This record gives sequence, C-alpha cells and structure tokens, in this order.
Amino acid sequence: MRFAFWLRAVFLCTFLLALDGCAVGNKQNQPGNYKVGNPYQINGVWYYPKEDTFYDETGIASWYGKDFHGKSTANGERYDMDAITGAHRTLPMPSIVRVTNLENGRSIKLRVNDRGPYARGRIIDVSRHAAELLGFQDRGTARVRVQFEGRADTGAAPPDAVATTGPDNVRAAPVSGIARGELAPLPGAAVATSRTPAPDVPVAHAGAQMEPIADTQPDGVVTTVSVPARTQLWVQVGAFQSRANADRLVERLLYVGNARVATTHINGKPLHRVRFGPYATVEEADSMLNKTIDKGQNGAQIVVE
Repeated sequence: MRFAFWLRAVFLCTFLLALDGCAVGNKQNQPGNYKVGNPYQINGVWYYPKEDTFYDETGIASWYGKDFHGKSTANGERYDMDAITGAHRTLPMPSIVRVTNLENGRSIKLRVNDRGPYARGRIIDVSRHAAELLGFQDRGTARVRVQFEGRADTGAAPPDAVATTGPDNVRAAPVSGIARGELAPLPGAAVATSRTPAPDVPVAHAGAQMEPIADTQPDGVVTTVSVPARTQLWVQVGAFQSRANADRLVERLLYVGNARVATTHINGKPLHRVRFGPYATVEEADSMLNKTIDKGQNGAQIVVE
C-alpha cells in the first residue's frame, strides 16, 4: 500500500511538473508586451522613452546579428536576425518606423522591439536582414532617416491603453503606410533637429492619447526614394529658440572646437542649432562626437544633412 501511495505521488508530481513546463513554454512563445518604459541611464547618459508621433530624425544606423539571435528583446519578444526589426533608445515597443538609407535611397518599414544602440553616434540598430534590405550589411553603418509610423500590433491591446475614440472603444484611425516616391523634406530643413531637450525648447509629446496602430507591418518591400546626391555629417550639441542661449553655448564650447550656429525655422519659429562640422566621413564625425561628449556634452549627436 505504501509503495502504491508513493507511486501515485511520484506520478502526480511528474504530471504537475509537465503541465508547468508547458505553461512556461507557452509564455516564452507569446508575443511581447507593448511598453514605453521609464527613464533609464546607460554609461552616464539618461534616456527618456516616450510616445512621439512626430519623431523624425537623421543619423547613423548600425546593425546587430548572430551574437543576439534567439535572445529576448527589451519587450519580451525573441530577436530574430532574419526578421525586419530594430532597436531604438526611446520609441515605444513594438512600433513601426520607416528607415531610409540616405546614401542609396532604399527605404523599408521595420518593427522596433528592442532598446539600443548605446554606441555613441548611432540612432538605430537594425537586424541583419534589415541591413541587407537597406544595402549596408557589408559596410556596417549607413546615413539614415528614421520616421515614426505608428504603434505595432502585439495581438492584444496594450495593458495601459486608454480608449480615446468613444464609448464603443473603436480603434483609432490607422497611420497610412503609403510608399513614397520622393523623400519628403525634414521639418524646416534638410535635417531633423536634435531631440535633446533644451532649456527654452518645449519637447513635443503625444499626450494621453493612445498611438494609432500602423496599418501595415514590415513585409520586406524595399521602396526606392529620391535622396540628396551628397550628404554631410554634423555633430549637433543643442538647439534653442533663443539665439542668445545658442551663442552662450558656442562660447562654452571654445575649449572643444569651432562650433557654429545654424538657424532654421520650425512651424514659423526660429530654431538655432549649435553644431560642429561638416564632416565627410562617419569616422571624422565619430571623432568629434567622442571629443564633445568626453568634455561633458552628453546630449551631442550626429545628424545628416
């Protein structure tokens, strides 16, 4: 009797462990969660994730591959280097962005589901396959434009979503994913301005409304768009509505190099950008960026114009 009792007990424990193992396996295969995330610090630099409907920046892209293949991404999905995904430091996850290679005109949509890159001077890390589609896998980096298109669908509503379309919880109108034949100019200039908050520049926020879901997902379609015949690289340290504030920053940067103020207009208002350059190569821009950051200007970044 005792033997039969213990046999049944062992069988029951084995059965329960098997069920638990299946549950864990299912959790691992579930899609990732929608998340914006809290401010965080990497290597002494603070990053502030947010929903930014108007996100539109230029800079340098890199790619990551087999060393991360199969590992969990920042939102709980699995990194697949053969998928069309990317890592961004502040955009919501998952979300859809359009990435355009400003050197060859190739443009694709990809799914942001990871955080990074944290190498200085890089604004997005794309999967190996995305780098192939954009035509820079062999080179390692490319001058790109990154534009937010909408929140990606995880298969379920985000846990912190707040309905804003009425009592019936109708989904917000999707953001169009129409392939463009020309690269639309960046707001107010040929290059996006820095998103680094300046003391007198309000930062655009999407507010409390839930981001619309992009109506198309990454499908591997490469669109060829018109891009400038030649681009230049700048190291941008700050952007100000007040010219006096920009001039004061230039004076503080004399120990770094010869910074200049470039003025453009955004929505009819002047924006004074403090920058070094231009530089012909990524290596030259990286060198000045490192020098600038090492002197305490953690908000400096490389932009393409």
